[in-house]
Amino acid sequence: MIQTLFGSLEEDKKPSIFQRMKEAVTRTRESLTERIEDVVGIRPEVDQYTLDELEATLIAADLGTDTTHEILQTLRDSVDRKQVNSTDEIKGVLKREMLRMLHESEAKHPVLSVDGEPEVILVVGVNGTGKTTTIGKLSNLLRGQGKTVLLCAADTFRAAAIDQLEVWGDRTGVEVIKTKPGGDPSAVLYDALQAAKARNVDYVIIDTAGRLHTKQNLMLELEKMKRTAQRFIPSAPHEVLLVMDATTGQNGLQQAKLFTESAGVTGIVLTKLDGTAKGGVVVAISRELGLPVRYVGVGEKVGDILPFNAKDFVESLFA
Repeated sequence: MIQTLFGSLEEDKKPSIFQRMKEAVTRTRESLTERIEDVVGIRPEVDQYTLDELEATLIAADLGTDTTHEILQTLRDSVDRKQVNSTDEIKGVLKREMLRMLHESEAKHPVLSVDGEPEVILVVGVNGTGKTTTIGKLSNLLRGQGKTVLLCAADTFRAAAIDQLEVWGDRTGVEVIKTKPGGDPSAVLYDALQAAKARNVDYVIIDTAGRLHTKQNLMLELEKMKRTAQRFIPSAPHEVLLVMDATTGQNGLQQAKLFTESAGVTGIVLTKLDGTAKGGVVVAISRELGLPVRYVGVGEKVGDILPFNAKDFVESLFA
């Protein structure tokens, strides 16, 4: 009885996903909401000066020029119709517009339902964004949900990438299927899927080469891997996740656009969200790439990855 009660109390102490999201965007929230309150507090009514200052505030939070202009146009329309006068009303418009953009990208790429087959997740991204670390955290998250996972070390161009994935495999108790450095990525993928099918594994997560020499090279390599996957599972890959570093902000969008054009990306994993005051890039990514954010990295520990929830994120920015 004592152990049961103790366990219950420990569970109660665990922060909710919303609380963790709120902590992750603390720096963004402080800079965004404080600035909005300062701007609105200067003038008795919302005028052109207020709107100009709000525009600068949103761009500083890394929502990007195009995304900011779209949000501000809606706000201007509301001001013209005398629907907005207070700080809370301004925040309400900003929240609705951000949420609308995030939901639109989610609607374009709904999560696929996979029954009776391993779900195949292809992970792409530039070296240094936290791609392999993300794979390890995602494996841990899925295992915590009672799922079985197999990792595939298809970044064969760097011996260090294979070694790093093995370290994460050891940490999370997940087997890594690998080949020697310089081997054929599609060949190791073949081995991984063969093993996954034989063992009835729930998820196969594939680490791919994190370099972008030319768009053509990337496209050819990934297309070959997709064809290999489809020999085992016709609907694979079920998800192509692009890992991006939140601290690079708008600078990372151009590289991301090359990957989305070449790799058939279906979702974003945004790492290091807790390390920036420019968390508005989440909205910019969704709108400009037309892709949903699936997960966010919120720290360095193995459990520091959260499934992305648009409503929680937007509420966290203004809470």
